[in-house]
Amino acid sequence: VAAAWASVPFPALHGSSLRDALCAHQQDVPWKLLASCRERKGSSCFAQAVVLRGVGKDKHIRQPRSPLPAWESTEHILQCYLHTAFPGAFSTCHVLEQPCYTQPPYPQFFSPRVSRQGFLLDKPPTCSPAAVESIPVLAALQSAPVLHTLLYGLYKDLQKLNTRRCASFFSAGVEHDDFQEALHELRTLSQCYETEFEAGESEDEADSD
Repeated sequence: VAAAWASVPFPALHGSSLRDALCAHQQDVPWKLLASCRERKGSSCFAQAVVLRGVGKDKHIRQPRSPLPAWESTEHILQCYLHTAFPGAFSTCHVLEQPCYTQPPYPQFFSPRVSRQGFLLDKPPTCSPAAVESIPVLAALQSAPVLHTLLYGLYKDLQKLNTRRCASFFSAGVEHDDFQEALHELRTLSQCYETEFEAGESEDEADSD
């Protein structure tokens, strides 16, 4: 099981480096959980796969002068950030130079501070902003404690289901015992992603019930 996270567009200032963009988010990662679940700040993960598009060697992202070796790649910069933000987690990353294109019929829901190439401007343009043609995007799949919250929440919702009102559902071939066994397996699966913090939250929820 994996939780999906994304940043659309990835928040990089026009003319800045990837290192600058990542360092600006040392307190919290610059991508958001895509599931309808309460996101806890500073949450950890067990393993993750991250893909960043449109920030590699793009002419709008200049690599800063640095004492670090010149061979330091964009993948290495992102990998170092992941190890810092998620210590102890297995992290793998991949960087693609090609951005995500946003020409019509892609909806233009972007802020006026987003440039035509999808990078953030210091201030909104004085004239009418041009349509955004492409954007840098970061996407991640994580095996993380938040999956306990998602799976356990699904288990609690299904547990409240009155199966007597689902005659048509069970007449389609689903046995009541199979349904209960699936519920039990769902709860067991949620416990695979449980940490001490999530265990405390589960006990609080059980007490409130």
